[in-house]
Amino acid sequence: MINIFAAGAEQVNILRVPLDELVIGTIAFGLVFFALAKFAFPAINKTLEARADAIEGGLQRAEDSQAEAAAMLDQYRAQLAQARTEAASIRAEAQADKTAMIEQARSEAATAAAVVTERAQAQMDAERSQAMTSLRRDVSELALVLAGKVVGESLSDDARARASVDRFIADLEGEAAKK
Repeated sequence: MINIFAAGAEQVNILRVPLDELVIGTIAFGLVFFALAKFAFPAINKTLEARADAIEGGLQRAEDSQAEAAAMLDQYRAQLAQARTEAASIRAEAQADKTAMIEQARSEAATAAAVVTERAQAQMDAERSQAMTSLRRDVSELALVLAGKVVGESLSDDARARASVDRFIADLEGEAAKK
């Protein structure tokens, strides 16, 4: 072990760099720096510029894609609004068609009901007329039979008697109609 506090020892400065090492280090640094500046730095700069261009191009493509997506969204919204308008129009048209069909069915039903009522009324009138004719004949025959019993002779062959009974029945109907 070296005693640095020894009185007779020559003092060496440990921080002092030897001159030959300094010159060789400076020349080696210069050569390495020149080689890096000549070969490595241009390649590194070229790679960095390509990467920056790729990033800027990616950003531009992203902005373009975003603008295109926004345009497509606006187009989709416009088509959706148009489809909603068309759907509302179709619903309104269908409602109008439904109302028209209902009204047509009602008018056809009313017409059919009127036809049925008219036929029934005509049939009732025909049956009433037939019943009245039958009733007149029966009443006139009964009246002649009764009159024959009252008189004591048969009056069924007498045309004059039949005319009298028919006139009597017509008078009764006229009086009934007045009331």
